[in-house]
Amino acid sequence: MKTTLFFLCASAAVLSAQTTITKVFNDPLIGETINNVNVNETVNNSATGANTTFTNSSLTQGSASVTTYSAPSAGEITTFPGSTLKMVGGGSTVYYKQTATKLEITGLVTTDATLNFSSNNGTFISYPAGFGFSENDAAAGTFSSTAGSGNFSGTITIDADASGTLLIGSKTYTNVLRIKSVQNFNLTVFGFSVGTVVNTAYSYYDSVHKFPLLSTTNAVITVQGNPQSTNIAQALNETFLAVSDFTKKDSFKIYPNPASDFIEFQGDLSKYSTANIYSLDGKLIKMSDLKSGKIQISELPPASYFIEFSGNKSQSESVKFIKK
Repeated sequence: MKTTLFFLCASAAVLSAQTTITKVFNDPLIGETINNVNVNETVNNSATGANTTFTNSSLTQGSASVTTYSAPSAGEITTFPGSTLKMVGGGSTVYYKQTATKLEITGLVTTDATLNFSSNNGTFISYPAGFGFSENDAAAGTFSSTAGSGNFSGTITIDADASGTLLIGSKTYTNVLRIKSVQNFNLTVFGFSVGTVVNTAYSYYDSVHKFPLLSTTNAVITVQGNPQSTNIAQALNETFLAVSDFTKKDSFKIYPNPASDFIEFQGDLSKYSTANIYSLDGKLIKMSDLKSGKIQISELPPASYFIEFSGNKSQSESVKFIKK
């Protein structure tokens, strides 16, 4: 059971003054792959509050760890009702339900146990989530393992408890938002308590990258009074790339940004045919094609928005802009 719940809490705004986790920018998509690496040394999660510095310059790159997202099969949806997304990574599989406001966990399968959130899905993240965001959620279902089977229930507490600058390896990332997630579950068999699971996870997001720059999980499992603790930490592989690779130019750009009347495009847009504009909370504001090479935005209220590019044979891509 030691690794059973790691992926409940690991896995998830270029010009904005504050990073906000939104559905349109951060929600995982079928077909996506995340190239992570395990990190050496111990991650320092002690900093809290606004405008802080997360000091992790001593971290070094470990082994590769790839995560993929795909569509669950009909059989998997029957087993884990409501699932719309399947994540595979690190020897575990997590099933999610995507809604307009949440990414919820419906099931988890590891080599030593299966958790089915059939009674009450667990919240992974609610949208939008900026600094100061806090949510308490209940989760419940069944578990099965080589040691036995039964029920689990408990709470999930999610807090965006810190923001600032992340120092990781030799790089510095600004405008970073940290999401802290604590899961407390009680395990029961035939109505009798047999143990507890407490997971504490930290995920560090910036406004440029869809998935966390750095994430850690500490799992403490206590069965019959015997606690066992396990830790895992991962980072995006690009955090350890050479500076020349890290600063390579994007395939296309939008300009001007901020803009008042029109947004124009520069670069290779051959894979894309449409552009949708969303508010930061994921509401669709405007739809347009890309034939003219620009989109009129004069009617939009001054605010920050996401523009999502999509095509029939390509994955969508999002960029943030400011309407002034």
